[in-house]
Amino acid sequence: MKTILVPAAFLCVGLAVASPGWSADLTPLAPEAKVVETPSGWSFTAAPYFWAAGISGDVAQFGLPEVHIDSSFSDLLQNLDFAFMGAGEARYDRYSVFGDIFYVKLGADANTRRGILADSVDVTSKAFAGILGVGYSVLEDQSGHLDLVGGVRVWSADTNIAFNGGILDGRERDDSATWVDAVAGVRGNYFFTPQFYLTGWGLVGGGGADVDWDVALGLGYKFNNAVSAIAGYRATGVNYSNNDGFVFDAVLQGPILGIAVHF
Repeated sequence: MKTILVPAAFLCVGLAVASPGWSADLTPLAPEAKVVETPSGWSFTAAPYFWAAGISGDVAQFGLPEVHIDSSFSDLLQNLDFAFMGAGEARYDRYSVFGDIFYVKLGADANTRRGILADSVDVTSKAFAGILGVGYSVLEDQSGHLDLVGGVRVWSADTNIAFNGGILDGRERDDSATWVDAVAGVRGNYFFTPQFYLTGWGLVGGGGADVDWDVALGLGYKFNNAVSAIAGYRATGVNYSNNDGFVFDAVLQGPILGIAVHF
C-alpha cells in the first residue's frame, strides 16, 4: 500500500483565546501568540498549516464494488499531487468567528475485498473541505479558555477508480459529490507557562454525511507577541454515501504543524 500525505481537512478549526496575561489566539493547531485588539475590540489571526496524514477507508462508484484504501505517511511524495490549506479567526471578547479550508489531490493504491475482483486498484481522489463556525467561551481566565462551538462544513469529493487484472480488468469510473454537515463541539487551551500551552478541539455532527467528526490535540510555544507555533496530532473522519452508489467513508490521521500571525 502506498501512503498519502494530506496537508489537509480536510478542515482544521481555528483556536483562539482573548484572556489577559498568558492568552493567545489559536487557529487549528496553529496558534497566535498574543491577542492585541484593534481599536474596535476585534482581534484577527491568519494561519497556514501542514497536516501529514494517512488515509484509510472505503470508496465506491455507481455500478462498481467498494474498494479499500489503507495508506500511511511514508510515500508522501509519490502520492500527493497538490494541496492547499489555511485557517483564520476573528475574535471579540468571548465571541469568535472562525474558518478553515483545504484542497488536496492525491493518488493511491487500493484493493477489493479479499482481492477477488481485481489484482490491483488505482484511486485518484480530489477533496475540498471548508468550515465556517462561531464560538463562545464558557470558561476563561489567565491560564486558558474553553469554548462551545458550532458551524457548518462543506465537503466536495471526486474519485476516479481504475481496476487492473481480475474480473474487472480495464473498468474505470469517475464520480463526485458535494454535501454539507452541521458540526458542534468544544475547543480550548491551557497555559502551563507563559510560553508553553496545550490546545485542542473535538467536533462531531452530520447532515449530508451519516457521521462527520474531527479531534485534535497539540503542544504550543509562543515565540513573541506576534507569532507562535504548535505541533500535535489530528484525526478526521467522514462517512458519506448517496443513492447513486457514490461512497466516501474515510479516516485521515497524522501529525500537524502550524504557525500563526496576528494582525
